[in-house]
Amino acid sequence: MTASTRTAPDNSHALQSTSRDPATQTYPPASAELAERRRQLAPGTHDAFQEFSKQVFEAGVLGAKNKQLIAVAVAHVTQCPYCIRAHTKAALHRGASEQELMEAIWVAAEMRAGGAYAHATVALDAATHIHDRRDA
Repeated sequence: MTASTRTAPDNSHALQSTSRDPATQTYPPASAELAERRRQLAPGTHDAFQEFSKQVFEAGVLGAKNKQLIAVAVAHVTQCPYCIRAHTKAALHRGASEQELMEAIWVAAEMRAGGAYAHATVALDAATHIHDRRDA
């Protein structure tokens, strides 16, 4: 597939749900019908987003595989199951290995955990100010 014929990842079938009971589903199963409804409700924005996505994921200084690995990592941080599935498939189609996928996911996990660790300073600073007021 050439860059000119590549399209944005189609995640209309990205999430396969084992439950068909809407009361127990966290996310509705992706479907062509929902994707079309989303497009029809805001066609201009939809088309602009599709073009934006296509541009972002085209090979540039970063190759298409690396961009998809980044997307897999970010999807894990944002916790979007549709994105996880679609970008994992796209990364694999562009030559990523399962080891590369897992390494990218571990980078995402460290960054997410690192954010919590780093933000502990905010809690400690707030606690210090509370203790300083009590001691005054």
